[in-house]
This record gives sequence, structure tokens and C-alpha cells, in this order.
Amino acid sequence: MGLGGGQETSSFVSDFLEKCGGYAVLDGGFATELERHGADLNDPLWSAKCLISSPHLVRRVHLDYLDAGANVIITASYQATIQGFEAKGFSKEEAKALLRKSVEIAIEAREIYYDKLQSRRPVLVAASVGSYGAYLADGSEYSGNYGDAVTVETLKDFHRERVQILANSGADLIAFETTPNKIEAKAYAELLEEEGIDIPAWFSFNSKDGINVVSGDSISECASIADSCKQVVAVGINCTPSRFIHGLVSSIRKVTSKPIVIYPNSGETYDGLTKQWVQSSGAVDEEFADIVIGKWREAGASLFGGCCRTTPNTIRAISRVLSNNKSSAINEDAQMSSKTEM
Repeated sequence: MGLGGGQETSSFVSDFLEKCGGYAVLDGGFATELERHGADLNDPLWSAKCLISSPHLVRRVHLDYLDAGANVIITASYQATIQGFEAKGFSKEEAKALLRKSVEIAIEAREIYYDKLQSRRPVLVAASVGSYGAYLADGSEYSGNYGDAVTVETLKDFHRERVQILANSGADLIAFETTPNKIEAKAYAELLEEEGIDIPAWFSFNSKDGINVVSGDSISECASIADSCKQVVAVGINCTPSRFIHGLVSSIRKVTSKPIVIYPNSGETYDGLTKQWVQSSGAVDEEFADIVIGKWREAGASLFGGCCRTTPNTIRAISRVLSNNKSSAINEDAQMSSKTEM
């Protein structure tokens, strides 16, 4: 479903949501699913390693999420950077090809999925762009502290070529994910404008206190930066414990009328130093899905999925709850119409 490119960015998500019935389902955790299928991701490239070693597993995870009901699948390019691939011995041209490959695999998975169906439900491919901190692989994506030497210009120069490649790769939109501070949000917004990127984008931020992004910058300030960028068609939160989502959605809604995208993690906390997940009281799949309808949708969100440690079962539960809700709304409308005619 190619909604990108020539379509006006201002109506991109609203048109997509209308085709989906009012709400859309994103995919879930990618790296943990790759590991479940046997991938070893103990590498600075993390899930992007599989673009080199096991692209068939990347395709399989995309298909698992499509089978679970996802309307948006996100590419395995979160930690894929030209600089990161070059550090592993690849040439710049090889690195660029691997970035394009991340999108090609997702598009191929969508086509395989469509071939199995009688009809085509809306599915978008979102090209993932992780933060500068994700490239550093030192946990700074969860602190947002890059030091005084890193400026907006530093970040624009770091991201520029990767964004250009992904924007011209055939993806429907770009997902700037796990954005930890306002300086990187500002760099993204300026980069999109300067480079004349003509496909839509969303900015999603992460939080560890439910009030600010992980750097301590105000979520309202960060969301306002996204709101001011004409290429940005949705703003939201990812890689954040679900217990913080409702308050963050409410804060974002105060500064933007753009659709809000929500894909929290399972509730566990990632320790960037030990590179391990710490157990906490995360919601199980059905409870997680009920929260989507009970709180986050009412607060103003319209695109829902999962991030780290969520699974196809999580997405299947979200899809089921949203589908049931849409059916109930249709039935209520029909009953109201019938009463009016009487």
C-alpha cells in the first residue's frame, strides 16, 4: 500500500487511519523476536546484524507481525548506520546497500503476506531511524546525555546520509524512534526540511518518569518541535513502560493535534550498562491490550503497538481488542440510525 511519495503529508495518517477503521496497529518488539528465532544479537549492530547474517529471520519476524494483525511494520534499521557498518569492515556502498535492504525485506514480507490474502488490508512500511545514542551502543539512548561536544549540527551530519537513503528506498514513511532529547528532535526536524525529504515521518520519544523524555527535557517541548515540522505526520512514545503512557499522551495532546503513536515496551527496564532487561510489573498481553482501549485511546492516541519485549501475541491481542471495539461502534451507529428512521 504505497501511501508515501506524492500524497500530501498533511492527510497521510488521517487517510490511512480511515482505511484502517479509525485506529491502526503497529508491530512489536523486533530484536527479542529475532533472538527467539535463534539470532545472536550480541553485537554493536544489534538487530541490524541480521541484515547481514540472517535476512530470512528479519522477513520471518515481519510476517509474524503481519499475521498478528499489524498495519505498520518497522524495518530492522534502528541500529543500522553507515558509520556502524563501516566500523565492521564494510565499504560505504555496502553500508548503503544494507540500509536499502532493510526496507526491501519489509516490502517483500508485505507482498508475501498479500499473496496469501483474498483482499489487501492497509499495511505501511516504516523505515526505522534510531538515535545517535543507539549507534554508540553505550546506553546513552536511555539517558539522552551526549555531552556538550555533540550539537545539532553534529547530529544532522551523523544522520543525513542514512535519512536520504531510507527516504528513497521505497518505504512509506520514516520512523524516528526512541528519541531521547530535544536536541536530536531539532536535528531531525531541520534535516527533513533542509534535505527536502518528501515522505512523511513520525517522531517518537522515550521516557523513564512519565513526565519528561529520558534526558530530562520536557515531553511538551519535544512534541512541539515535532508538531512544527511539516513532514511529521504523527508524534508519540515508544520504548517506555506502559504505566507512564497515559500521562505522556495527555501531555502530547496539549501541544499537537497530529495523530499520536504509542508503542511501549513490556514494562521491563533496560540497563544500558549491563545490556540486560530488569524484570518489573509489566502488563501481560490481554491486560496490555485492554489498557490500549481503556486509557490510551481515550487520551487521544490512534496508532498502537509494542516495543521491546512485546511479541506477536501482544500485537494480536491489541488487534483483537481494537477490532472488537470497531465492530461495537459500527453496531451502535446502525442501531442509532435504525431508531432515527423509526
